[in-house]
Amino acid sequence: MKRRLGLRGRFALLAAAALLVSLALVALVLQRQDAMHREMRQLSLQAIHEFSSRRLLSNGEAATLQLADSLVNPLYYFDLDAIGAAVRNVLRQPDVSYVIVYDNQGQIIHDGSPDISTYGQAMTDPFAFEVLSLSEAHVQSSDTLVDVAAPILIGDQRLGGVRVGYSLAAVKADEQQVGGLMAGRLGEMGRSQLLWLGLLLAGMVALLVAIGYVLQRALVSPVRQLADAARQIEAGNFEADVPASRRDDEMGDLMRAFAHMRDSIVRHDRDIRRMAYTDALTGLSNRLAFRELLDQRVAEGHGTARQLALLFADIDDFKRVNDTIGHDAGDEVLMQFSSRIREVIELHGGTGAELARFGGDEFVILLQGGDGGDDIRMRAERLAESLVCELGRPIAVHGRQVFLGISIGIALFPDDATDVSSLMKNGDIAMYQAKVAGKNCHRFYSRVMDQAVERRVRMEQDLRGAWERGELSVAYQPVYRLEDGRLAGAEALLRWRHPEHGPVAPSLFIDVAEQSGLIEVIGPQVLRAACMDARGWQRDFPAARGLFVSVNVSARQLRTGDLAAQVEAVLRETGLAPQHLHVELTETAVIGDEARVSSLLARLRNAGVKVWLDDFGTGFSGLSHLRRVPVDGVKIDRSFIADVLRDPDDLALTTAIIAMAHSLGIHVVAEGVEKEGQYALLRERGCDMAQGFWLGHPMHNQEFTRLIA
Repeated sequence: MKRRLGLRGRFALLAAAALLVSLALVALVLQRQDAMHREMRQLSLQAIHEFSSRRLLSNGEAATLQLADSLVNPLYYFDLDAIGAAVRNVLRQPDVSYVIVYDNQGQIIHDGSPDISTYGQAMTDPFAFEVLSLSEAHVQSSDTLVDVAAPILIGDQRLGGVRVGYSLAAVKADEQQVGGLMAGRLGEMGRSQLLWLGLLLAGMVALLVAIGYVLQRALVSPVRQLADAARQIEAGNFEADVPASRRDDEMGDLMRAFAHMRDSIVRHDRDIRRMAYTDALTGLSNRLAFRELLDQRVAEGHGTARQLALLFADIDDFKRVNDTIGHDAGDEVLMQFSSRIREVIELHGGTGAELARFGGDEFVILLQGGDGGDDIRMRAERLAESLVCELGRPIAVHGRQVFLGISIGIALFPDDATDVSSLMKNGDIAMYQAKVAGKNCHRFYSRVMDQAVERRVRMEQDLRGAWERGELSVAYQPVYRLEDGRLAGAEALLRWRHPEHGPVAPSLFIDVAEQSGLIEVIGPQVLRAACMDARGWQRDFPAARGLFVSVNVSARQLRTGDLAAQVEAVLRETGLAPQHLHVELTETAVIGDEARVSSLLARLRNAGVKVWLDDFGTGFSGLSHLRRVPVDGVKIDRSFIADVLRDPDDLALTTAIIAMAHSLGIHVVAEGVEKEGQYALLRERGCDMAQGFWLGHPMHNQEFTRLIA
């Protein structure tokens, strides 16, 4: 893993680089200083040497010329004693190594010694050659000696010459002494400068350490604290300690801004969690919040003997409220239902009961068993019964009373399921069984319900392709005119003979086809078959040319939007006249989207197709909706016809429907006529047509053909 280089590390590297650069500069300065000291010493020694040499030469030349002048008379008279005395006086001077008086031939006359041991000898030293013929003072030198020669003249006549040799040993000793003193002084100066440079470096190191300490306290440490706080906040710990500061600088501003940001994040997180976990309409917990709670309760339940009861509650026929009264009314119903459910739970739910809205018209309730092992099943049943009773009462919405009800499915943990997903699935299955059982009731989950669900899934699978396999067929129930008792037409009814289970009730497989979407495939096939059969009746029997065939169309087919095009295509294909086709729609399917449905139905009616409302009177709509929806007739639901002979209310309602429909120019068909008295009463009340078992059972096309014949 690559390690990150922080501010402190970067500063340390920068300080180390600065120290290295400083040390390099100091080393360069020391090197240059040493070179300068050596150069200064050399120049100084050279200057001293030149100064000493010039002084020595100047003094030596003057002394030699003076000696030459003093030797003129003694040498002229060849007075050796006087010459010796003059020479010895010069020899006694410091730094004089020798004095030689010589004649014009270069032979020694006197060397200052008492016995003049070199008298008459020729000079053979390296300087002798140049002094033999000189006419003025002449200087020669070597590393250790300076030779000054001067001629001895009397007028223009040269008598000889004199040489004085000066030793350079004293000069060199003086130079060495001065050089030593200078070297010592320069060394002291160098050590002093080195000390100051060391102190400067030490001060620089101390300054860098101080800057690092201040940087650590003022920048690095606060930044690390902010970074730690940011990581904790990112992990969801909004109580992380954010360092507070009263510093009046940029870091103080940053720390205060970070604290404000933390507080803002806490507020936004609280708001977001409230929106994410709360249903906006009812204020209850939503699906996400309830699922997390259920996960927690189930996890806790695995380690204890505590039981749970999950109640799935679904409002019965809630869609009709939205379709007939409007979505605003539907929202009002949901709020009233949630309020009633909450009140019932407060009375009968016990400790730890939770309520949530799962979405749409679904509510879920979680009951928690006590540590004492109380019967959670009995508590759930009492609560469900109380809910069914309370929610079965009417609800006042927009000045109208609405009767709904609630279907409840109950699943128990750990009896019915040991994990959350299975518990929720089983509760949903139990709720569906409550719907199947007639709604406004409750059901406990059982293993048998799984089999029912499996049967429903298998039924859907078997229903796919059933038309192509010849298992589905169309039966026709005759419809008679009550005025003269003549056959007016027939309603096409879909039948299914399963190869293994035999005839399947239409109430079962039609519902499966609706929910699975198979009705969108089967519906057009039924329409085509019915139109072809009706065209066959008219072709084979002249008396049947006025018969119509009515075909039921589901709400799902209506929602696709291409129903009119399908009908027109089938009529062109089969050759059936449009006025001989009646399309039957359920009341709730029509009223659910009146604007769009009205446009669709208007197109069908303009083509000549008749439109009928089936099961009229069972919905929440009134006859006032018929003014806005273009229909040609209504079919009174069999539930009203069944008790029309003994229930005055059903009779009055049926009579009112017939009268009001006729006032709007709409025909009326009565369904479920199973007795002669019903037939007679309906004819007396002016009903146009009727169908039912007393008039004729649904039959296959061959039987209906014989009926026509």
